[in-house]
Amino acid sequence: MRTYNVEYAFKGEPRSHEFQLKQGELPVHEAAMHLIVLHFGDGENSLVMPAADASPEEILEQAELLEISQVRVHGVGK
Repeated sequence: MRTYNVEYAFKGEPRSHEFQLKQGELPVHEAAMHLIVLHFGDGENSLVMPAADASPEEILEQAELLEISQVRVHGVGK
């Protein structure tokens, strides 16, 4: 498992979250998807989730619409 520290803004407020994932890299659009799930995944309205075949650009656009922005990924180690 590798730990990633993701810094981002949610509704204009700076935040950070650590994710422990098996993958060797965490692209920004995948980090944004994890953040969407973190903030909206348990909601009753699944319409906020990007489509399963969404492109990286579409995921980032959806994150922006949900007020998740300025996503930066830092690999912390194994």
